[in-house]
Amino acid sequence: MRLALSGADLAPLGQSLLQRATDDPSESGALLDASILFQFLGHPDMAMTLQGEALKVRRLYRFPTTQPTRLRLLALVAPGAIMANVPLECLLEDSDIELNLYYATIDDPNPEEIPEHDLLFVAIGESDANRPLLAAWLPRLIQWPRPVLNDPRRIETMARDAACQLLQGPPGLIMPPTLRLGRRRVQAIATSERADLELPLIIRPIDSHAGHDLAKVESPEELLAVLDAVPSDEFYLSPFIDYRNPDGLYRKYRVILVDGQPFACHMGVSSHWMIHYLNAGMDESPDKRAEEADFMATFDQSFAVRHGEALAAIHGAIGLEYFGIDCAETQDGRLLIFEVDPAMVVHAMDPVDLYPYKPPAMRRIFDAFRAMLIATAERHPPGLSRTSHRKA
Repeated sequence: MRLALSGADLAPLGQSLLQRATDDPSESGALLDASILFQFLGHPDMAMTLQGEALKVRRLYRFPTTQPTRLRLLALVAPGAIMANVPLECLLEDSDIELNLYYATIDDPNPEEIPEHDLLFVAIGESDANRPLLAAWLPRLIQWPRPVLNDPRRIETMARDAACQLLQGPPGLIMPPTLRLGRRRVQAIATSERADLELPLIIRPIDSHAGHDLAKVESPEELLAVLDAVPSDEFYLSPFIDYRNPDGLYRKYRVILVDGQPFACHMGVSSHWMIHYLNAGMDESPDKRAEEADFMATFDQSFAVRHGEALAAIHGAIGLEYFGIDCAETQDGRLLIFEVDPAMVVHAMDPVDLYPYKPPAMRRIFDAFRAMLIATAERHPPGLSRTSHRKA
């Protein structure tokens, strides 16, 4: 990941990894690393093929600590792309927490595959693909012999249509109502003479992230054009809320909640409504970076206070110990929620010369996450009892 973000040529490393796997068929770690590399190279099909071959050999992958081990963490992850799971490798980089990634299946696990551990963390993100996996593991996790964090029942409520229902009503908070509709239903709406469309609206395929096939449509004709261009059976539709600031720019924030405490992760500034940090031009703009640095430096005294009630309401409604929020501020001062998701990318890999303010901000998140893991392992009973009191 660090090499990819730095713009390095990944081809030689990819060739080396594939050669290692060819020379030694048991070298599943090289296949798994090559799978990650091919994702960054833009070859998702090859990446998933390599991952599948790696998981045929082994489903457990261990990241040893570089210092005396404080805690042994078992993370339940799902096969899939990088964004299918919580990026624990980044959250625990250079930590004294031993990380064991177990790629789960719907079938009962082989007890011999499960290593000794002090705590289990459900690192599986919400998606249609992951939902059967979460459901299959729920009965096991309720009776798990070690404490468990991130209840699968709560992860399922983070789907866009479910989350918007959970988050309707709290003061100072707005999440646009989101409908999940099949292709034929969307087409019928777009072609009906009496279509009651709230335009403009946002349309995206189910399980789409990072802006893939996301569109803002201003008319029924544009909606039909999206259907022609995107081969998906189901879509999310929601009204577009203009969150442009008085200076004409859009600002999107990523906030991470660790045991209910909010932390600044990043801030993107763009002239386009669809902001993703990598397309916001932060590298090229000292002014944007200075604004992000101020956002991070003053977060606890400004943003977190200004939206404290809304952030607390989100944590109470979602009920997970760890998740992220992508959001903005409306012109009337409300917190506009785009997405809630435990698997949002959180890392400390941006070049320090351009982003000297980021390492301290990321360290705060990492330290809080570590502290939560240790406290849970030491003070809480086995299974999902920590979160079972919340309505699922």
